[in-house]
Amino acid sequence: MYKCRHFELHEFVPQRVIDDRGEAAWELLDERILETADALRDRFGKMTINNYHWGGEREWSGLRTSDSPYYSPYSQHSFGRAFDCLFADYEADVVRKAIRDNPSAFPHISGMELGVSWVHLDVRNATKIKVFSQ
Repeated sequence: MYKCRHFELHEFVPQRVIDDRGEAAWELLDERILETADALRDRFGKMTINNYHWGGEREWSGLRTSDSPYYSPYSQHSFGRAFDCLFADYEADVVRKAIRDNPSAFPHISGMELGVSWVHLDVRNATKIKVFSQ
């Protein structure tokens, strides 16, 4: 089981999931999304997924359960295969361009949302990066 070098569990799952499952909540997250998060942190520096643990508003940027206001049964978030993030030192478009220009640096990324101020990435079952807008 892969555990992130740069992230804690609460940065990927809501508090209720940690309360229910404890450290076993790591099992709900696709290993590829965790490896991708570490690779992004290595390349782009500080990034935020969920920050509720520190008093922030983001609790549903990783795994989304059915009680999430953003839940969709077929979303990659619902399967532990996606996250939305913000970077401290880079705009979302800069990160997206770097990923698209260097796909081999982030081999698991296969979904990317455009036209939003955050970076949505996922590891859906696909052979190339599917780019989409809301």
